[in-house]
Amino acid sequence: MQQIEVQKAAGALGAYIRGIDIQAVLESHTLLEQLRELAVLHEVVFLRDQHIEAAAFQAFAESFGAVLDHPAYGTVAGAPLVQVLESTADAPSKIEVWHSDMTFSAQPPSFTLLHGQIIPPYGGDTLWASATGAYDGLSQPMQEMLDRLTAVHDFRHGFAESLAEAGGPERLAGAIAANPPVEHPLVRTHPETGRRGLYANALFTTRIKELSSFESEQMLDFLYRHTITDEYTVRLKWQPGTIAIWDNRSTQHKPVNDFFPQHRRMHRVTIQGDRPN
Repeated sequence: MQQIEVQKAAGALGAYIRGIDIQAVLESHTLLEQLRELAVLHEVVFLRDQHIEAAAFQAFAESFGAVLDHPAYGTVAGAPLVQVLESTADAPSKIEVWHSDMTFSAQPPSFTLLHGQIIPPYGGDTLWASATGAYDGLSQPMQEMLDRLTAVHDFRHGFAESLAEAGGPERLAGAIAANPPVEHPLVRTHPETGRRGLYANALFTTRIKELSSFESEQMLDFLYRHTITDEYTVRLKWQPGTIAIWDNRSTQHKPVNDFFPQHRRMHRVTIQGDRPN
């Protein structure tokens, strides 16, 4: 058995996992379960020096569960479940907002796995925030009020810039049709830990159903700012071969786009989750 070393990366969430090799995980159910438990416990984990091909990364990701596709991203030749997230001088990244992946879905992802391919020599970090830590940091009266509310999430809200581009509506017409607005609890209960966490994000959430438009706007603004309070966050400086695995049910994340016009390329796989409750 490999000896796994766990080093916390920040107070609220995040851990570096050392002494583990992806190939060994693929060959050991016990090791896979350990890694999955660590990802749930720490909400996001980081593995350095995992220099594997896209096909092996796909196989590793599939061991976490059924893979979701994404209507807006291309995939890797020979590894069709691996999405490509890339930013270049000619086509810079547009995702600059804190979010949890694909909350526009009725069953958003449980986990996301991201593998660093081309990493700029400076900049390009990623931030994560603990939605459970943020919920725990609220007063009891605030928690009790939020527990009763519902948030609306919309694919079109998250991809507004792409839809404004020439040909964007046509390119994304199928995705829009397949992803009408959905409603999720504003506070969801994690199905494995029982912890409660805020479940609204600036990229995909459009409003709180039970509140007036003004109340909803003000409340969401407060929750977004509260969730990303420094004490609830962790930051990763990428290296080629680094893999990050995070629990979408209990976190939000944000790429830091401070590396333009350098090239950044990542491989991503998202894992099917359940309906939030």
